[in-house]
Amino acid sequence: MSTESNRAKTEHRYEKLTWPEINDAVDLGKVCIVPCGAVEQHGPHLPLDVDLICPTSIALGAGLNSPENILVLPTVSYGYTGHVMDFPGTINNDSETFIRHVLDITRSLAYHGFKKIILLNGHGSNMPNLDLVARRTNLETDAECILTGWWQLLTVDKDFLPGWRESKFPGGCAHACELETSLYLYLDEDNVRKDKIKNGTISFNEEESPFNFVDLFQAGPGTAVSWTSSYSDSGVLGEAELATVEKGKAAYDEAVKQLVRMVTWFHPRPKDQRKDRHRVPPTMPMPWKQRPVDEE
Repeated sequence: MSTESNRAKTEHRYEKLTWPEINDAVDLGKVCIVPCGAVEQHGPHLPLDVDLICPTSIALGAGLNSPENILVLPTVSYGYTGHVMDFPGTINNDSETFIRHVLDITRSLAYHGFKKIILLNGHGSNMPNLDLVARRTNLETDAECILTGWWQLLTVDKDFLPGWRESKFPGGCAHACELETSLYLYLDEDNVRKDKIKNGTISFNEEESPFNFVDLFQAGPGTAVSWTSSYSDSGVLGEAELATVEKGKAAYDEAVKQLVRMVTWFHPRPKDQRKDRHRVPPTMPMPWKQRPVDEE
């Protein structure tokens, strides 16, 4: 094995490879993980980089665990946060700009030969935008792209969350909460303002409506998501006072384990094959950008 190909097999950080080593990584069929976050308020006790540190650390942890299968890209640092702009420090990326930006990344990866891409999200309001990125990547390139939020990885083992969570449902885990505060305590305890950790309520959750409620792990079927300042005074949504370093380590270890499992499943999975079902072939091109059926 050459020095270059050996480096590609052992290095899990995309930006640390040279262009010849990228060719080797493509030959290895590595799965690219793109952490996606945001710069936004997380109450008086957590820094603005929570949604960057959490997915990035989990992605890098998975990469260290399985470098032969994983390449972790530099983090997409600015997300869709317009609803949080009443809290100083938040940086918004317009939803269309955000979608185009991440789609340019997945298209570039597909062009270079990477055919398996995971978007690992760290910011809840990025989810609908990243869902569109993943779908469009699958339709407009010959790569496959899937999306997960790092917190969703904690639901794979059905026994994990019931044994981990102490906060009420819904609302105890939502934002700068039991979960995010615990993970940040584990990852960067020195930058948590521990004397300012206080629970925060979501005012519309207090209505106890079966339609209008928010939690990291489920939202009501008719939830009205508007300005964060309209339903929270502090920006904390949940029971941050229940957070501990030990809980953070457990959540980190579980998320890394399940992300590695996801890659192990995704890496060899055969690609779903498109089939044109028209009896008469269409007489015009598809009215939006897409990959021709004969390139499947």
